[in-house]
Order: sequence, then C-alpha cells, then structure tokens
Amino acid sequence: MFAYILRRIMATIPVMAVVALFVFSLLYIAPGDPAAIIAGDQATPADVERIRASLGLDRPFLIRFGDWLWHVLNGDLGTSIFTNLPVTHMIAQRVQPTFSLMVLTLTIALSLAIPMGVLAAWKHGTWIDRVVMIFAVLGFSLPVFVVGYLLAYTFALQLDMFPVQGYTPFEDGFGKWLGNLVLPAVALAGVYMALIARITRATMLEVLNQDYVRTARAKGVGQRAILFVHALKNAAVPIVTIVGIGFASLIGGAVVTESVFAIPGLGRLVVDAILRRDYPVIQGVVLMFSFVYVIVNLLVDLLYTVFDPRIRY
Repeated sequence: MFAYILRRIMATIPVMAVVALFVFSLLYIAPGDPAAIIAGDQATPADVERIRASLGLDRPFLIRFGDWLWHVLNGDLGTSIFTNLPVTHMIAQRVQPTFSLMVLTLTIALSLAIPMGVLAAWKHGTWIDRVVMIFAVLGFSLPVFVVGYLLAYTFALQLDMFPVQGYTPFEDGFGKWLGNLVLPAVALAGVYMALIARITRATMLEVLNQDYVRTARAKGVGQRAILFVHALKNAAVPIVTIVGIGFASLIGGAVVTESVFAIPGLGRLVVDAILRRDYPVIQGVVLMFSFVYVIVNLLVDLLYTVFDPRIRY
C-alpha cells in the first residue's frame, strides 16, 4: 500500500512540471505583444520596453522560466501589474468565497446525485427512471449562467427568498453565508449532478445484474443492503472516477457562476485579470487551479484502493 501511494505521489511531480511550463508559456503564446497590449495605444516605445523588462520578456525563455519556477517553489507567484500587490496576497483574499462555493456545490451534488442514480437503476424502466434521465439531459443541456439567471430571477427577485448577488464571509454568520451561496451552488451543481447521476445509474445497472447480487437476493438480503452495501460499493470506482474528472467542469463553472452572482472569488479575479492582461495574476490563479485538480485526481487514485483492494498499479 505504501509503495503504491508513493508511486502515485511521485507521478504527480512530472505532471505539475508540465503544467507549470504551460502556465508560464501563457505569456508567450498569447496573441500580440503582451507588453504593447498592457501599455496601451498611447504608450511610448520607452513605456513598452519598461513593461517588457518588468515581465522578463527581454531575457531568454528558459532562464526566465527557471527564475519564475524557483520563485513559485518558494511561494512567490509574482506581483500584479495593475495593483502592484503580491499575487499570493490577492489569491488569499479571494480563496474563501470560491472554496465555500465549491464545497457547498460538492455537498449538494454528491448527496443528491448518487441516491438519484441508485434509485433510477433500482426502478429501471419506470417513470422514476425516466424522470432522473430527463433531469440528467436538462442538466447537460442548460448552461450554468442560464440556470443562474433563472434562479436569481425566481427566488431572489420574484420571491425575495435569497440575496441577488454578493458574498458574506462565514465568520459574519452561518445563515448569511449560506443564504448568499445557495443559489449559485444549486446552479453550479446542476451539471455535476447530471453527470454523476447518469454514471451512477449505468454502473449500478451493470452491478445489479451480477451473480452475487442475485445470490444475495436469494438468501433474503434486504433491498437496502443490496443497493447500498453490496452494489454501490462495487460500483464506486467508476463513480469516484467521474467525480474527479468532473471536478474540472466544476472549476470552470465556478468562474461563470461567480460572475453571474457577483461573488468576489478566484473566478472573478481571473476574469478581471484576463480583461486587463494582468499576466502574473492569470498565471498564479491558473497554476493554483491546476494544482488543486492534480491533487483531487491523486486522491481519486488513492480512493480506488479503498473501494477495490485489488487495484495496484
């Protein structure tokens, strides 16, 4: 077990190295001259050269990359071009709203999608199964921002049940914190729930047709025990896999959701940075999101051994 965990952890190092190289290259692969774009139309050649020097564009690529990577390993993600604040400080100011939104979204999605998928597989071919599948199709079809605007219009503007936009820190009260996040979390959870529910249903249908399930039924094992003890545990590996893969869409959806509900999180930060061509902030946020995604998939790999001890690769 320890050797397997160590191998999986070591395998993330080259992945993160490639990710770091790609993130750093964003400055070079962006269309146009970054220094000229940042300087603006009224800038003089001297202003452009000054910005070019501050970005390190006047030095060789590999030297600049090595210097940037060394600072990243020491916790320095650079300094914002427009605010002149450390990128790590700007990220620290915005991480709580995004983290809160994603945790609440995961809680809603997993607590509802997995039981829905299990129920649809158990009631295969009935109206319950069809309702779950209709929900899954709608969840994939409707963009997050459309669902967000519909929820805001209905429950915030018409029914006045939740705030329209904004964010209240957790330390200012659990009720206010939750009230600001319910609508964006539900909007963001829709696609994630549809994905997990469909995979759960398909995997459970396959497992429920196995011989050991029929044997359990023949021995008089209760339906609840068959579904949640025997079948769901053996169907967990594909479900955990899709949870990890879908985490990428959750990160992308958070950017859109924060813009719709005016949540001052990392999504809004990276959107503002893109509009202003603030490359150090873009690199820092993208690198952090990539690191989180790699860690989540590492945890998914490690969870495989919990649900299926035969997995050792």
